Amino acid sequence: MRVYNFGSLNIDRVYSTDHFVRPGETLTCTKYSEFAGGKGLNQSVALARAGVAVCHIGKIGKDGIFLKDLLAGDGVDVTNIFTTDEPTGHAVIQVDSSAENAILLFGGANQSITQDEIERGLKGSSKGDWLLLQNEINRLDEIMRFAADKGLKVFFNPAPMTSEIRSLPLDIVNWLIVNELEGEMITGQQSAEKILETAIARFPDISILLTLGSKGVHFADKAQRLFIPAEQVTPIDTTGAGDTFIGYFIAEISTGSSVKQAMLTANRAAAFCVARPGAATSIPYRNELV
Repeated sequence: MRVYNFGSLNIDRVYSTDHFVRPGETLTCTKYSEFAGGKGLNQSVALARAGVAVCHIGKIGKDGIFLKDLLAGDGVDVTNIFTTDEPTGHAVIQVDSSAENAILLFGGANQSITQDEIERGLKGSSKGDWLLLQNEINRLDEIMRFAADKGLKVFFNPAPMTSEIRSLPLDIVNWLIVNELEGEMITGQQSAEKILETAIARFPDISILLTLGSKGVHFADKAQRLFIPAEQVTPIDTTGAGDTFIGYFIAEISTGSSVKQAMLTANRAAAFCVARPGAATSIPYRNELV
């Protein structure tokens, strides 16, 4: 079994501020940093640092070659990262004095995936392999259907959430990983319990993780429910926490851990992440969790 991650590759431009800029306001930042990022890249880094063999499929411009090199340095298979003359996707990230973030995203090369690249990227996959997707690339519908036809297990993290998500074939998704806002937009419900109930009723064969940040994480499928509180930590930067959780969770269950143990390990990894600045650079290695 192999994990394929068909996801975004971004350059994260991070601006530290006292507060998020308001309409009409010009705000001087207190610090500027540039990092490798993108939900896809972050999750591949987390999977690799958790000890799982992962193949990243994605697209960059010529300004993003260092992102491919970074992934390769963590042991990720980068054979199917394609290049284009378009600029690499990037994010403008504000981090305020309480370590919360606000993000403006430019899709760039991430939004130029072709049908041929879908087929080439997943050509080597086999029935029983796992595919991880987020919502920062185009052609998600085609990728999901192509993967399902090949017998891959599909994990979907619909972030950042858009209205188009509702038109995707979520009935062929095996695992849905959402935060409160994403869960509400998909189900129309606000409470954690109602989000889980509605998702399972609508997609009875799905397994769902509902992440609540500092409040913990819920799991549900048609057979069981679990809740694990978050580890208590003083945050510095929350940017890559969700991606770290997802990568470590998938790594754990792919190697035979129970859902509960996977949630506990992923929580611990996310706690390490938020105590450091940056996204990919803040993701811990497995030996740090001991």
